Amino acid sequence: MLKTDILNAPLLAQLATLGHTDTVIIADYGLPLPARTPVVDLALVKGQLSFTAVLEVLTRNLVIEHSTLASEAQGTEVQTWCEQAGLAPEFISHEALKREISNAKLVVRTGEATAYANVILRSGVPF
Repeated sequence: MLKTDILNAPLLAQLATLGHTDTVIIADYGLPLPARTPVVDLALVKGQLSFTAVLEVLTRNLVIEHSTLASEAQGTEVQTWCEQAGLAPEFISHEALKREISNAKLVVRTGEATAYANVILRSGVPF
């Protein structure tokens, strides 16, 4: 067995394909889902799994070189959550963030019901 704390096989399989500069989006349950980008749907009910639970697992298991939030999240708890996870997010408009969905390698949908709880994580390398 692998030495990882991620038990969700579809999520683990998708994360294993990430390379340098590939992006993963952690999305609230309202973000439009892409037609062609793989989605791992972790939403069970409203609020479960939370944005913060997924963010904590991904930041612990990925090398992240950059993060982006919607400018509408600036000064909100979403920004605080990202900073507490060790990220220093930059900001783009929510409309621009939604356009980035089609460029992502993976979208991880949560059950989060907080407005603008979406973050783009850009994969780095450990060397």
